[in-house]
Amino acid sequence: MIVLCNDDGFRAVGIRTIYKELAKYFKVVIVAPEMEQSAMGHAITLTQPLKVRKIVEDNEFIGYAVNGTPADCIKLATTVLFDQPPELVVSGVNQGGNFGTCAIYSGTVSAASEATIEGIPAIAVSLNSFENFNFGFAAEFGAKMAKIVLKNGLPDGVALNINIPAVPYSEIKGVSITRQGKSRVIETFDKRVDPRNNDYYWYAGEIRIDEVDEAADCFQVSNKYISITPVHFDLTSYKAIDELKKWDITL
Repeated sequence: MIVLCNDDGFRAVGIRTIYKELAKYFKVVIVAPEMEQSAMGHAITLTQPLKVRKIVEDNEFIGYAVNGTPADCIKLATTVLFDQPPELVVSGVNQGGNFGTCAIYSGTVSAASEATIEGIPAIAVSLNSFENFNFGFAAEFGAKMAKIVLKNGLPDGVALNINIPAVPYSEIKGVSITRQGKSRVIETFDKRVDPRNNDYYWYAGEIRIDEVDEAADCFQVSNKYISITPVHFDLTSYKAIDELKKWDITL
C-alpha cells in the first residue's frame, strides 16, 4: 500500500491527479490535511486533538482528511490508521517548487521526511509553478519514481525531493541528481490596517535564485531539468565539528 500526502490539502488538484495515476498500479490511500498547510514545515500538533474524517467518493473509500499538518498525517498513517505501515509514502504533487531554501519550509517535503523517520521510504514531488495546473506529466513521473523506489529501496533516513519544471514535456531536457541549492527568499510584508485601526501584515516574499552551481536543484530546474535530491533529517554540519573542537570551550 502507498500512502499519499501533501500540504496543499486533501482536495488539491495535484494530489488528486497523482492519486489517479498511482491507482493504476498500486493500492493507494490518501492521508492529507483537510485544509491547506503550505509552508508548515515539520510542525506537529500538540495542543489540540487531531480529527480524522474518512472520505468516500462515488461509493469508494479514498482516504482520510486530517485537521492537522502533513507531518501529523504521516504519524497517524504509520502508527494507528492501518493494520500495517505503508510500503511507500508519496507526497505531492505540490503546487510550486520545493528546492533550495524552500525545502526547509515545505510541508510536502516534511511529510516525506517524517516517513523516513518512521523507517518508510518516501518521495516528495513538486511542480515548479503557482499558475500551471497541468499536473499530468508530474503525476506520471511521480508514479514512475514510486515504482523505481519500491524496486530499489532507499538508504535509511533518506527521502527523494523531486522538482519538475512547469514546461511542456517536449522541452524537458532530462533528469539530474542534485544537491539542495541556495536560493533565498526576499522577505517583504504588505502592511495593512483593519477596521479597528490595528496594523496587520500580509506576507509577500519572493524566491530569488542566485545559484550558479550546476549540481544544485534550483539551477537544474530553472534550466528545464527534473531535479532529484536525496534529503535527510540530520541537520548536523559535520564540517564544523572539527572547527568547533579547536575553540576554547571549558566549564
